[in-house]
Amino acid sequence: MPVSDKPHQKDDPMYQLLLSGSIAEFNERREKGESCDLRSSDLRTRNLKGLDAKGLDLSDCYLRQADLRGVDFRETNLEGASINSAKISGAYFPDSIGAEEIRLSLMHGTRLRQKNI
Repeated sequence: MPVSDKPHQKDDPMYQLLLSGSIAEFNERREKGESCDLRSSDLRTRNLKGLDAKGLDLSDCYLRQADLRGVDFRETNLEGASINSAKISGAYFPDSIGAEEIRLSLMHGTRLRQKNI
């Protein structure tokens, strides 16, 4: 999927759970095998604490000012995502995204670039 100029609001029921703050229900439904397409999603200002991000594709997502504290993104595709002004204390990021890359996205809104390792 090409990089989008704008984040998308989606009709996907799983996406709607994240918008409404129903993180526990989102995690439960994913654990039961329900899929979701979150690529290029608009998740700005959302509280995503407690999200089980393992295996999610959050590429090209807008996570500006989102609360990502404590989320483990080590097995998450974050290519092209932006975390401008997000709360990231205690969050884990993939080894393929360097600290400088995270800082630039956090401070300036640049899109995250993952290195192939």
